[in-house]
Amino acid sequence: MSENSPPNESGAKTSLGDQEESHGAMNGDSAVDNNSASGSLTPGEIEPNEKKARTTEDDPAEPSTEKAEQIVPGIEEAPENVEEKKGESASADVPETTNEEKPEDFITVKVAYNKTIYDTKIAKSKTVLDLKKELQKSTGVPESLQKLMYKGKLTDSMKISESSLINGCKVLLIGSKPSDVVQVNKVPTKSELLDDPTEVKSKEPLCEQTQHKKVLDKGKPENLMLGIKGSKEALPTAPLSGMIKQDGGNIRLTFKLESDELWIGTKERTHKLPMNSIKSVHSEAIKGHEEYSIVGIQTGPTLKSTIWVYWVPSQYVDSIKDTILGSFLF
Repeated sequence: MSENSPPNESGAKTSLGDQEESHGAMNGDSAVDNNSASGSLTPGEIEPNEKKARTTEDDPAEPSTEKAEQIVPGIEEAPENVEEKKGESASADVPETTNEEKPEDFITVKVAYNKTIYDTKIAKSKTVLDLKKELQKSTGVPESLQKLMYKGKLTDSMKISESSLINGCKVLLIGSKPSDVVQVNKVPTKSELLDDPTEVKSKEPLCEQTQHKKVLDKGKPENLMLGIKGSKEALPTAPLSGMIKQDGGNIRLTFKLESDELWIGTKERTHKLPMNSIKSVHSEAIKGHEEYSIVGIQTGPTLKSTIWVYWVPSQYVDSIKDTILGSFLF
């Protein structure tokens, strides 16, 4: 047994060594497995997650945000343009504040001239002279030859707002076109003067001329209106009556301002005479009865075409001329 014991010891030792080597080998293998499991890398080797990250960054199939903005331009600008257009339309809907006059700053007057009504719009801040300038465009009557009548005479410097004019009122225009004025100032021919002996110039007063003296010698007519010497009054609203004509018959004068006509009424008829057809108006106070006058309404180029009216109250003579001809012609 002594011979067999050494081999047993050596065998035991061998088996123990083998076990240690085997254990070491197992430990080595497990270490390798652990290193591989823990992700330990050799120098220069790239980690798998890093590969994926770099691949994603370098992949041209997925463009960046900047490239997307370049590829589809204007995507973010469109809402801004819409807002700008909305702002433009909103500003267009808001009316701009201007200094223009409002409708209530104007009036429209109805101007009667030569049987025609002219609706004329004028600002209240304007003057009567401005109104005349507007009427010159529509009627052809120069503003210097116009006279406007509404509750009395309207002066050029008067403002519309300070006058008696109101919206829709009717105004009478008295005046003549340049062609009419030329006709009035036309010198009668020699044949016309020979046909009309009364045209011979004379310094003799009207009341002393034979044709007029015969009428005056008959005395004052009945129902004569009151006459006032040295006074000037506006025409009354009622017709002028109680006067006589050359043959001694009664005569009545009615001034139709709305139609721009003078109605000369007698017992037989009423003659409607357009005021712009009257060429001149003559007048003279009756000697010894200066509160009354002789008035001649000339409708033609010579005195032969004159209608004579006797015993006209003197206080109305200037208003008669003023209404028919306007103050610029006498």
